[in-house]
Amino acid sequence: MERENQFIGQSGAFLDAVERASRAAPMDRPVLVIGERGTGKELIAERLHRLSTRWGEPLVTMNCAALPETLIEAELFGHEAGAFTGATKARAGRFEEADKGTLFLDELGTLSMGAQERLLRAVEYGEVTRIGASRPIRVDVRIVAATNDDLPALAKSGEFRADLLDRLSFEVITLPPLRVREGDVVVLAEYFARRMAAELDWQGWPGFAEHVMGEMENYAWPGNVRELRNVVERAVYRWDDPEAVISHVQFDPFESPWKPAAPPHRRDEHRSDGSGSASAGSVSRPASIEYESVDDLRNAVDAHERAIVEHALGKHRWNQRQTAKALGLSYDQLRHCIKKHGLMEEQAE
Repeated sequence: MERENQFIGQSGAFLDAVERASRAAPMDRPVLVIGERGTGKELIAERLHRLSTRWGEPLVTMNCAALPETLIEAELFGHEAGAFTGATKARAGRFEEADKGTLFLDELGTLSMGAQERLLRAVEYGEVTRIGASRPIRVDVRIVAATNDDLPALAKSGEFRADLLDRLSFEVITLPPLRVREGDVVVLAEYFARRMAAELDWQGWPGFAEHVMGEMENYAWPGNVRELRNVVERAVYRWDDPEAVISHVQFDPFESPWKPAAPPHRRDEHRSDGSGSASAGSVSRPASIEYESVDDLRNAVDAHERAIVEHALGKHRWNQRQTAKALGLSYDQLRHCIKKHGLMEEQAE
């Protein structure tokens, strides 16, 4: 876990989830944390531990998806020397390491059925048995588990033990995705940007251009806060002028005119799912115009044109000849667009 991370946000949905975690922390019961990737499940787990009576004891983390199925049980419960090929000496598992503290199981839904059965026994009886051992070991561990899977659906289909789900779901904290956290994109972007500017020894923080902040607010953020942090920090470190507002942000770091073409069979698969041949960046960004609400076509077209030109100017650091070439315009045509939309005056401000 990244200890430097903090809870940043002001939306009601986010604050409700944090408050629920705070209330559940003193309760010595299992907690499930549900959320998309990048929503902060690890931070909630750390909060549950730090605000509990176990705060002075170990917080042990295990990513259940990071190990092959054959090693997960040995990692969780430990093993004796000679228990299997390569086990040259006895080793304590994560349960023993977390004794008196908290065990955070990330990606819980990836556990094998065998590991789930042993985990159920550990939760029910407070005992673990090392692989190759004949006697159980008593442990006092609080379980916090996280997943982005639909565990009730997996339990219904027989892919996850329903009795284990019952034992682990004393409290369930579901974290909202960034796209529904009203106002938090601005707050988080400013926080990450200022921190990156300080890391680069900038004397001040110039801020983001209005159109850049608009792009970030309208983006769907499939990677949530983790993705936002990468996008913002990348935009700041790539910007050459600490005195000028940041006028360009790149959402897809793989986007490039020299990007290798996908093999023919991959392109066919891409088309078959209805997504066409659009680039990753254009697929992931939502449309900036709600077509059903358009009641003035000319103004809507002008607004769309202005957004495109403003974005391209920011991308090329207001080099007008490069921008014109990128948009397939002549220099005079671009100058006309800039004048038409008053962009030069805004840049001067």
